[in-house]
Amino acid sequence: MQWLNKIADEAIRRWPSGEILIESGGSPSGTYHFGHMRELVICDAILLELARRGRKAKHIYFVDDLDGLRKIPVNVPASYDKYLGKSLCDIPAPDGSKSSYADQFLQGLVDASAVLNIDVEFVRSHPKYRSGFFTEAIEKALEHIDDIREVLETISGHKLGEEWSPIQVNEDGYLKKRKFVNIDTKAKTLVYEDKEGKPQTIAYNKGEVKLDWRIDWPARWWLLGVNVEPAGRDHSSSGGSFDTGLAILGKVFDTPPIMPVQYDFINLVGDTKKMSASKGTGLDAMEGATIMPPEVMRYFMLRSAPNKRLYFDPINGVVQLMDEFAELAANSSRNEGEQQLFEICMGEQKQQTVSRVPFSHLVASYQSALRDEHKTLDIIDRTEHKDLAKGEAEIIKRELKFIDVWLDKRAPEDVKFELAKTADADKFSDKQKKFLSELADKIEQASKDADGQWYHQAIYDLKDSTGLQPKELFMTLYQVLIGKTSGPRAGWFLSILPHDWLLKRLRLEK
Repeated sequence: MQWLNKIADEAIRRWPSGEILIESGGSPSGTYHFGHMRELVICDAILLELARRGRKAKHIYFVDDLDGLRKIPVNVPASYDKYLGKSLCDIPAPDGSKSSYADQFLQGLVDASAVLNIDVEFVRSHPKYRSGFFTEAIEKALEHIDDIREVLETISGHKLGEEWSPIQVNEDGYLKKRKFVNIDTKAKTLVYEDKEGKPQTIAYNKGEVKLDWRIDWPARWWLLGVNVEPAGRDHSSSGGSFDTGLAILGKVFDTPPIMPVQYDFINLVGDTKKMSASKGTGLDAMEGATIMPPEVMRYFMLRSAPNKRLYFDPINGVVQLMDEFAELAANSSRNEGEQQLFEICMGEQKQQTVSRVPFSHLVASYQSALRDEHKTLDIIDRTEHKDLAKGEAEIIKRELKFIDVWLDKRAPEDVKFELAKTADADKFSDKQKKFLSELADKIEQASKDADGQWYHQAIYDLKDSTGLQPKELFMTLYQVLIGKTSGPRAGWFLSILPHDWLLKRLRLEK
């Protein structure tokens, strides 16, 4: 956790007293994806670490809902192209509800943040502009047009046309780039040229005028008093919007620089490009928050420095992450860094959601119990994890809720199974029937304390008398029990199944 300590050390050095304001933000232009959550989780980690050190801090998420719609996401009707350029807060919700486009998509982020126990206040752009909060910033920007032009051209390396101005104006409900002419600060109006070159007058203190995003960003740093803000690799690269924002913050708003925290993207395993809300690629934020517990999702994002690219595997990777976090949680001799990581991952969460029962064991037990949590505990009670089944029963129940969603949405097919309702004897050869019958006889005579190892050996011992190869023995078992050619560890699996049901099934009785 050296990266987190460096950020906290630097923030406290720069602002030795008072509240430290941490900002994240984005535009609700489409479904928020798993990658978006990295910024909020990083901010929450900084907040928690500052609190651990006795410093007061606050995290806000600035919602750019006055932004115009720039492109149509894949999950939005193509007919919405008529709203291109219209502020997101003024577009009807695609789901047909009475809320706005911005409301609909923002809710997914709000819900995911709540599930992850992220302490954040959502601040929306449109009421800020329409209440006059940005009025002074607009005046300063227009007063320093030449300074802003110089910053943008020098730092970003892009030449701006003569008609460029740092604002957008609302024309008939749509945001437009127009040439600025002059401003009347007493009347709070400005004059601009419309597309025909005719002068038009508009009020700028009621949300009809918006700063371009490269100027809007430092303007809000100044107005809100932001101290720390993470920014994605695209924004924080040399000559990017963070560099121009810091320069504008100093030249136009006469304010010391805020503290940037650069972070890289999260890709799905196998993808070379970052997740995209508009293209519908990746994992949406809410799904990510429901297929694994909040502390595990935090662990995935916080165990590496923010500037490292992360690759998430929602299928097999979840299994590994769950077991890794379970090991961290169970370790009673955590070193200082491990303890810090564990505490930050848990956050304000009071109850642990990850048990010490191996994840794959839980998954198989849960399915064997037909997804009944009480029967799952009974099954675990008959295994080597029986002590955990008693001591961590409530934790296991909470963990099973995530396993249930993961099985439905992301689990690989070779992990998913359910007990076959029937077994057709005609589908098995004489050798296979002989094997199943002999196995049933051995199990019927077995001790009640027979464990998974005993069952495994019982299966293997029948290879000579039945003439089947070991691989064929196990395939036959899976076919008769779950209708598949592979499945959970066979010996353990047989040991947890109801005894009478198992004997009846092995003897192919209807």
